[in-house]
Formats: sequence, C-alpha cells, structure tokens
Amino acid sequence: MEEGSGPGSGVLLWFAGRGRLPGQDREQVVDEAGVKGPVGGEHPVPDGPEHDVGDGAGSGLVRQVAAAAGAVGLGPIRDISLDDFATAFTAKLFAYIHAIRQAQVTGSITMISAASARAALPGTVTLAAVNGAIERIVSPLAAELAPVRVNAVSPGVVDTPWWSFLPEDQRQAQFDAAASGVPAGRIGTPADVADAIGYLVHAGLVTGTILPVDGGFTVA
Repeated sequence: MEEGSGPGSGVLLWFAGRGRLPGQDREQVVDEAGVKGPVGGEHPVPDGPEHDVGDGAGSGLVRQVAAAAGAVGLGPIRDISLDDFATAFTAKLFAYIHAIRQAQVTGSITMISAASARAALPGTVTLAAVNGAIERIVSPLAAELAPVRVNAVSPGVVDTPWWSFLPEDQRQAQFDAAASGVPAGRIGTPADVADAIGYLVHAGLVTGTILPVDGGFTVA
C-alpha cells in the first residue's frame, strides 16, 4: 500500500497569476501576492501550467507558496538504482529547496510530504527517506524564515493518476484495502489535500507543523 503524494506530480506551485489557492479565484491570488521582480534560476524543475517556479520574467514576490511532487523510487531497496534514489531527492526535496531559495515569499510555504515518512511499509524506503527529509526540514525552515510560516501536508492514500500503473481492478482493490484499514473508512481525494493546504495557508498562528491528511493511517 502506498500513498499519492498530492494532487498531481512534479513541483506544484501556486504563484500569482499562475494558479489558485484553495478558496481563491485568480483575481484574489493576484491581488494578495504583491508581485515584484522575477523568480527562477539555472536549475531545471518540471515545467508546465501547474509545475512552474518562474522563467525569470514571471511572478516574483509571492504571498503564499504550496508545493507538491510525485513519487519516484517505489519498490524494494535492492531493486532501486542509485540513480532512481538520487532522482527521487532531486525531483522533490531539491526542487522544494530550489523553489524556496528563489521565491520571495512573504506569507507562508506549504510543502507536501507523505505518510510513508512515518510508516513501516515494505517497498517504500526511498519514499520514506525523501518524505522524511521534507518533514524534518519544516521546523528549522520555520525558525530560519520567520515571520514566513512553513508547514507541510502529509497525505496518505489519495485517488490520483499516480495509481494509473495498476489495472483498474487492482487499483480499486488497493483503494478498498486502504480504506478498510483507516479510522476514516475511506481514502483521500485531491480536494482533501487542497483543503488542508488552504487551512495552513490561512492559519496565521500555525508554523513548523506537519498536518497528516491520511484518514488516521499513521495512528491506526
């Protein structure tokens, strides 16, 4: 059993004019961001309408940043190449660090980890290492970047296209098994993760926090 890492793969950043924060329309995002100057840099990250950290001519001073990345390296540790292990860190942890270094955030940073950081599931060593690293940097970043708030959302099993590698019947069986093993009795949806991000974005007294969104998986 393995979890999706959030609503989409790659680095997901809500920049002014490039997307929406939960509960906001495009105009609200632009109005609240106070955009000034460029973000970007020489280090490549996944691009596209939902995977953009700026091209040197786009949004700069951003009020809120929320980032999510897909999972790489699922499988037994002896079957995972060192290149895949490194890619997992590059695609998620290092992409987050690059985005945080480049963006001039004035409000909050919300990263996406995963329940694998705190679980003991065979075949998830790489994911646990990457997501554990994400969760471990939240508190020192919150202290270092204050008054910018830094938090993370940690989803459990989420119904996203990440699971498309499984045939439909196996995917549904996986979802049913996951739902039956958590107190909430169901798996997550991208909307559940978005709601959690929205809460952290607007919770002005919350910083340095890991918010599980896993239906009780890590306490079951």
